[in-house]
Amino acid sequence: MKDKNYIVKNNIGLRLDKYLVNKNIEISRTYIQKLINEGNVTVNNKKSKPGYKVNEGDDIRIYISEPEDLELKPVDIKMDILYEDQNIIVVNKPAGLVVHPVKGNRETTLANALLGYTDKLSGINGVKRPGIVHRLDKDTSGVLVVAKNDNSHRDLVEQFKKRKTRKLYRLITKGSIKYNCGKIDAPIGRNPNDRKKMAVVRFNNKKAITHFRVIEKYKDYSYVEARLETGRTHQIRVHFSYMGYPVLGDEKYSRKKNKLNVKRQLLHACCLGLYHPASKKWMEFTAPLPDDFKKVLNMIKSLTECTNI
Repeated sequence: MKDKNYIVKNNIGLRLDKYLVNKNIEISRTYIQKLINEGNVTVNNKKSKPGYKVNEGDDIRIYISEPEDLELKPVDIKMDILYEDQNIIVVNKPAGLVVHPVKGNRETTLANALLGYTDKLSGINGVKRPGIVHRLDKDTSGVLVVAKNDNSHRDLVEQFKKRKTRKLYRLITKGSIKYNCGKIDAPIGRNPNDRKKMAVVRFNNKKAITHFRVIEKYKDYSYVEARLETGRTHQIRVHFSYMGYPVLGDEKYSRKKNKLNVKRQLLHACCLGLYHPASKKWMEFTAPLPDDFKKVLNMIKSLTECTNI
């Protein structure tokens, strides 16, 4: 365990957690709060709270654990790399590939693939997380950015948190959406009846906003582009199910029969825009529709005529 020591000389009256963030400690504010709450931060040799207002002369000491080794096995898994430099890797994740290791699968994940590809990945927040800044569901395909160093990781996390990124998705829904475009503003939280699912709920929720436009309408389906303003778990899947137009192939959030025998939710992260963590220049990365998505879309087009929108 390593430690850092600060004597307060300025920023008097600032919250303890914000003060430590401003000192450029290479961990996020969330993790700083975790350290404080666990007693790994002392002020004048006493445990404190994140909201403590610092005073001139305060002696602050913070104890930071070294990143833990998750004992992830590097695995040679082919990746579709859209872009790479010394700071980031942008990949086109295929459907069916889990991002993080989970119980029962610690060898065939994107994390394993990244470790098999390079040893230059970020490892911050107290656990050796191999560069992964955000995630996509197992059966969601598309663009995902990975950080190759801690500075890039912190910068990208802040961009996602402050909604500076641009995230576009393509999806096929069950049902012909009656609106040509719209905004879904409905808070999301844990489903009180099934803790493994998310839902639009009145209490214990977080703000969730999805913008959408219908690209093509058919008698029983819609081909849609969605833009996330927020990034809640399963947000697009939950929002469109809430509207009555669940994502085609989504068994978790759809009660309707899957007449086309689609094997996974047809949801694809087609575009990710962000500011490069080093150059600060705006960049956008796109991933083409995967073959299974195009196959179903062509099948729908052959079965029914497109409705003008």
